[in-house]
Amino acid sequence: MDASMAVEVGVLDPDLLQLTDLPMPATKPLQCKLRLDDLFSQWLSLPDSQRLVLSLLEDVKAGVVLSVPGGPSNGSTGASASLLPSMFPAGNTPPLSPRSTAGSPLSPKSPMKRTGSGPTATGSPLKKTSEPVKEIIPQFYFPHGPPAPKEVEEECLAKIDKLFFGHPDGLPIAAFTCVTKDVCKLPSFFSSSLYKKIDTDNTGLITKEQFLKYWTEKNMLTTDLVTRVFQVLKQPDKNYLTQDDFRPILRELLLTHHGLEFLHDTPEFQERYAETVIYRIFYHINRSGNGRLQLRELKRSNLVTALQQVDEEEDINKVLKYFSYEHFYVIYCKFWELDTDHDFLIDKDDLLRYGNHALTYRIVERIFSQVPRKFTSTVANKMGYEDFVWFILSEEDKSSEPSLEYWFKCVDLDGDGIITPNEMQYFYEEQLHRMECMAQERVLFEDIVCQMADMICPEKEGQLTLRDLKRCKLSGNFFNILFNLNKFVAFETRDPFLIRQEREDPSLTEWDRFAHQEYIRLSMEEDGRVE
Repeated sequence: MDASMAVEVGVLDPDLLQLTDLPMPATKPLQCKLRLDDLFSQWLSLPDSQRLVLSLLEDVKAGVVLSVPGGPSNGSTGASASLLPSMFPAGNTPPLSPRSTAGSPLSPKSPMKRTGSGPTATGSPLKKTSEPVKEIIPQFYFPHGPPAPKEVEEECLAKIDKLFFGHPDGLPIAAFTCVTKDVCKLPSFFSSSLYKKIDTDNTGLITKEQFLKYWTEKNMLTTDLVTRVFQVLKQPDKNYLTQDDFRPILRELLLTHHGLEFLHDTPEFQERYAETVIYRIFYHINRSGNGRLQLRELKRSNLVTALQQVDEEEDINKVLKYFSYEHFYVIYCKFWELDTDHDFLIDKDDLLRYGNHALTYRIVERIFSQVPRKFTSTVANKMGYEDFVWFILSEEDKSSEPSLEYWFKCVDLDGDGIITPNEMQYFYEEQLHRMECMAQERVLFEDIVCQMADMICPEKEGQLTLRDLKRCKLSGNFFNILFNLNKFVAFETRDPFLIRQEREDPSLTEWDRFAHQEYIRLSMEEDGRVE
């Protein structure tokens, strides 16, 4: 460095350099100041820094506004902003933090924003580039189901236009069956129920606009068939089905089905047939047993399949699920045989005669204690027709879940959900006594317990649960051993021909086989009385 340069540097005024004092930590201030002096001395010894300082001094003497190359043209701020970058290699300069125009840093804890601060005033890279783009999300949740595809909707509208063509005032109920079947895909005997749902004012006519309003508001075009059936049958203010909700479709079925025409002259039996079908539906489907059939229960069942089958099948006896007239005939005749005074009620003595005195006194007592199911009869110690339907379906098909639950409650004396050997012995003692009276070989209880344990294989020894019984295919024999001597003996001496016959047609249930055999027997007895 020459003499002139040394003199000029020696007379430098720090205020002209526009260097802002940096805030120092409270600890060790002297040591930090020495480090800052070293840094300044190192910077000042650089040739570029010396040329820059001399240039600034010349500009100050000449009265020219300071302008630092590469920085902003706002004077002191630009000069101080361009001093530090020369200390770092090119491309590795850290960004400056935002600073206010007054030169003091903005505290991040301050709730107030000083005037002139912000990304625009300081040139901070932390600034908004553009407003966020609004993205429209299409609807993905439809409470009543998604809308129908355009092709399906157009096809449906074409069918509706065709069926309502020539009827500007609307369709009467007699001509509405085609709409029920072709457009709504419902069984034909739903026509009256659907018609009344739409024609709320009872005008006797339904216009195309009325039908479209109902069909679109309920979004029935895209709902599954089970939900559609549920919506048509249920009351508007209910979310479940009751027995009364099925009566309108059964009345129409009795009036329109060819297989039931012979009942037109006997309205009493029409009513009994409808009741029996409804009782069978609720026995199998209403698993909670509260008389309120939920949509989820309907979806788990085969009822809608049976409704479609009965609508297409002319021989109603081929529809074994719920609707067979032969099955109704067997149930009703069995009840009528026990009801000797024909007051449509049976007592304990009447039930003891069932199946040629097949049941024990103790199990009949449990039934009339209403443990397995509360009686619908309002007369004390009397069983009504609905109660008998539940009994006979449970007695003649002990493989079904409703039957297993029915008899499990009877045998579980303390209601703790476990059948113990003591509870088994309570019922089996009467079986032993009956064996002695009938001069049959006695089977000791100890042997029976071992046989039943091998047959059912309970999870815990000596504790039989309902879950254990539902896992075993021979659970019905367990109950027969305890309280039905006739079926117990029949199982021990069963005919191999019947076993082979059962294996050939496994689709038939125990109830189906029983009802078929009993119908043949009852019809032969009826023919004998007629002759």
